[in-house]
Amino acid sequence: MSTVAQRLERAILDLVEARGPGRSICPSEAARAVGDEGWRDLMEPAREVARELAAQGRVVVTSGETVLSPADEWKGPVRIRPVP
Repeated sequence: MSTVAQRLERAILDLVEARGPGRSICPSEAARAVGDEGWRDLMEPAREVARELAAQGRVVVTSGETVLSPADEWKGPVRIRPVP
């Protein structure tokens, strides 16, 4: 895992924990925390890290109220939540 991916992973996990149960974050929040002015370039990597974390059972990724499978293609905005 690259250093940027590691930083994104840590940011996602820290933000989800800080937000608390029943609440979610946007991948852009992690991208902003890691990338400062260049955060937009980190959006796809942030989504990929979220996918990996979901595959490991460490977070839940949703679109609306639908839980997304890490194995499926994701379209549109997603949110990252703590595991219930």
